[in-house]
Amino acid sequence: MLKLRGITALLLTMCPVGAGVFAQDWMKPVTTPRTIVLWPDGAPGALGKEDGDVPTLTIYLPAGPQATGAGIVVCPGGGYSGLAVDHEGHQVARLLTSRGIAAFILKYRLGPRYHHPAMQQDVLQAIRYARWNADEFGIRKDRIGVMGFSAGGHLASTAATLFDAGNAATAAPIDAVSSRPDFAVLVYPVITMNQESTHKGSQRNLLGDSPDPALLTKLSTDRQVTARTPPTFLFHTNEDAGVPAENSVQFYLALRKAGVPAELHIFQKGEHGVGLAPSDPALRIWPELLFTWMNGLGLFAK
Repeated sequence: MLKLRGITALLLTMCPVGAGVFAQDWMKPVTTPRTIVLWPDGAPGALGKEDGDVPTLTIYLPAGPQATGAGIVVCPGGGYSGLAVDHEGHQVARLLTSRGIAAFILKYRLGPRYHHPAMQQDVLQAIRYARWNADEFGIRKDRIGVMGFSAGGHLASTAATLFDAGNAATAAPIDAVSSRPDFAVLVYPVITMNQESTHKGSQRNLLGDSPDPALLTKLSTDRQVTARTPPTFLFHTNEDAGVPAENSVQFYLALRKAGVPAELHIFQKGEHGVGLAPSDPALRIWPELLFTWMNGLGLFAK
């Protein structure tokens, strides 16, 4: 393990653990989730009123005594053309709530019907919504993070780098709320655009067939990292052939250069899209590494 400027990188890790270490009681919901429409009056730029035109949040809340005050907007992957909502959504939400963390699964708009900035608008509004309703959900306004898998990891990274402070001049009070996440969790994320390590399907679905070069640069989120980017946890595998680990490495290096607290874990084995990897004795420890990191940030302090 290499420690640099308070930033930790753990590379090419193999850590088998006993089967009893990874508890399975998180597989059942702690509370009954509910789903809300993110934009009650219609999403900006909506092309209709079908299911794919209506972004939603499915809200899982932890049991009251267990609640830590932390909340996470979860962005499932799917190449910006679908959503792996089970193993990168509901399973994740159940695990988070079992640890006292509120989870908000985002159903965001998808390509090729939609392109940027529709997806970014959805994730930033989700963060705003969680913060605006923090008291109702039993979370703290300064403990709201974003988590994404694969293309959802790219979306989460746009929230971590292209957020806004809110606009008090608009008629809707929620629009004045900051959309900056307090921390980010990027799981085998797509990061780069128009490079060798780019996931071309995600790029095409997000930006179309002939994107503006300036937009490719803007949406290569490693190039948008600043000192204002929130603390970030990254998980990837060295064997990932779908989204190469260079994506996480480049984002981590940008965080390090900007002085942003970060932690990177690259495991040797594992294909793309493993989710929580509950049946893999090596990979299934990564959520525990995440919770340890979150605890170190003070996100579980009462």
